[in-house]
Amino acid sequence: MANLVAVDNKNHINTKVNLKKVEQYGANLHLIPVVLSEFIHLAVQYPIVITKNGNTGQFVFSTMLGFEKNENLFWKNEQWQGLYVPLQIRRQPFFVEAKGGNKNNELAVCLNTNSPALLDNIGEGLFDEKGNESKYFQEVKASLAQLLMGEKENKILLDQLTSMALIQSMSLEISFVNKGTLQLTGLYTIDQEKLASLNNEQVCSLHKTGLLPAIYTMITSLGQIQALINLKNKRLTK
Repeated sequence: MANLVAVDNKNHINTKVNLKKVEQYGANLHLIPVVLSEFIHLAVQYPIVITKNGNTGQFVFSTMLGFEKNENLFWKNEQWQGLYVPLQIRRQPFFVEAKGGNKNNELAVCLNTNSPALLDNIGEGLFDEKGNESKYFQEVKASLAQLLMGEKENKILLDQLTSMALIQSMSLEISFVNKGTLQLTGLYTIDQEKLASLNNEQVCSLHKTGLLPAIYTMITSLGQIQALINLKNKRLTK
């Protein structure tokens, strides 16, 4: 269970984060929430899909790392083998919370003191001996800011996709080299036929808001499903 504590240069001047253990947060995840600003990096290797939040039922952008729960096909030999590590993993073990628990208050960067990345007291420091933020901690804060902004950008695109009825469910039956089959459910993507039938006003709206590139990147990324199948088959034949 996470124990979140606000970071400051007095209590955490000697705190170190073992970066080798940060990526372990994604070792058993087959789906990870992502934001628009990282779509272009993700699409090179991972499929980007739409899922539903199990608690709220709201649509969420996610990247696929495997086909089943606890399966990350990019985790091997205790290391992340992918070209790009999603922000939700890289920002660990840091979180953002409202100071004093009030959502209207200033946000604070918090540290999960129960994180295994802190146990060895080795790795990257958060502050130098004078209490100034390290380059590493500045990069962490930039990642957190990117995620916060990404949540707003995600909502804008999802609202547009919903209002234009461009979200459709995916139904895929995949066969593997061991002759096993898997029915993929609970995933959604862009309805390309409806996208192509949008009127000029709708297309211009998506273009002016800068959302078209993200939509086409999502569609293109689905080609990476075959790459995932190949990774799965390699594991099955070992």
